[in-house]
Amino acid sequence: MTSAASAPPAAPALEYPFAAPPATGTWTEIADGVRWIRMPLPFALDHINLWLLRGPNGWTVVDSGFNAPPTRDAWAEILPHHAPLEQLVVTHYHPDHMGHAGWFVRTHGLPLTMTEAEYLTAHALYEGTSGYGPEALRAVYGVHGLAEETLVALEARPTSYRHVVTEPPRQFRRMMHGDALRLGDHDWRVIVGYGHSPEHASLYCEALKLVISGDMLLPKISTNVSVWSTQPEGDPVRQFLTSIRAYLDLPEDTLVLPSHGLPFRGIVPRVAQLTQHHEDRLAELLAACDQPRTAAEIVPVLFRRPLDTHQTFFAVGEAIAHLNHLMHRGKLTRMLGPDGVYRFAAHRT
Repeated sequence: MTSAASAPPAAPALEYPFAAPPATGTWTEIADGVRWIRMPLPFALDHINLWLLRGPNGWTVVDSGFNAPPTRDAWAEILPHHAPLEQLVVTHYHPDHMGHAGWFVRTHGLPLTMTEAEYLTAHALYEGTSGYGPEALRAVYGVHGLAEETLVALEARPTSYRHVVTEPPRQFRRMMHGDALRLGDHDWRVIVGYGHSPEHASLYCEALKLVISGDMLLPKISTNVSVWSTQPEGDPVRQFLTSIRAYLDLPEDTLVLPSHGLPFRGIVPRVAQLTQHHEDRLAELLAACDQPRTAAEIVPVLFRRPLDTHQTFFAVGEAIAHLNHLMHRGKLTRMLGPDGVYRFAAHRT
């Protein structure tokens, strides 16, 4: 998922060829055989963009939407106009992308294509295994200073993974960075990125000058970059900032098809602005750590408005990620206090 709270303004150099999104249950033709549909989400970030690609043997679905009745109702309106279906591609495991993957596979008999890390992470989260259970999350967030009542609220969220995705399929087709996939009438090259999720796949079509960027490159918000329970010492900020440079190799007139917001052109200024956004936040965190601070105490520095429980979940992970990044760069020292809580402090000069 993305975090609407961390929202740098869109770069003024961006160009938006489409003034408005398609209404739920309808579509917009992006290019010949490439259709844009939009599904609702029950969060502050209230939508996700999905894509349909027409080919000689049927339609390819790219991402499947959040597992909730409004999404299923929208699919019921759209699918009769897109028969037969040929295959499903999922960019990453997050529930707004993976939510209906199991349903598509079981109901429509579609093969599922994903990267391996995203596929396995979906299963681990669904089953609560491999360090993805609530106990592991409580341990990591607790050691970073979250209050007990907040930890209880996070554990009780109705949006836990098992409730918002259909059961993940037991088989899949693996895609890897650099693979050329025949999706619809064209070849699409896989671009793998890191930081937002374990092995996020974007898809670039040279013939159409389109890139389905998923959550890696968004026009108006910065995607969530968080530390999770399985890698509490991780540095996803570095991974994300390194990954988005890959888009700079694409032609300047490439149309970006993001999972949230409107399709846009302007990869170079957008990558520059996202990079600057994270550097600005890091500078603010470094200044705030003039005295030892917990990640929980740092959240208001990154997110300057009240957060609901769902947003808090992502905000804390993002705060830890940025503090870890500064620690790995040698800018901060992390100390474990007698209360069993980590605090970060800037190196004194």
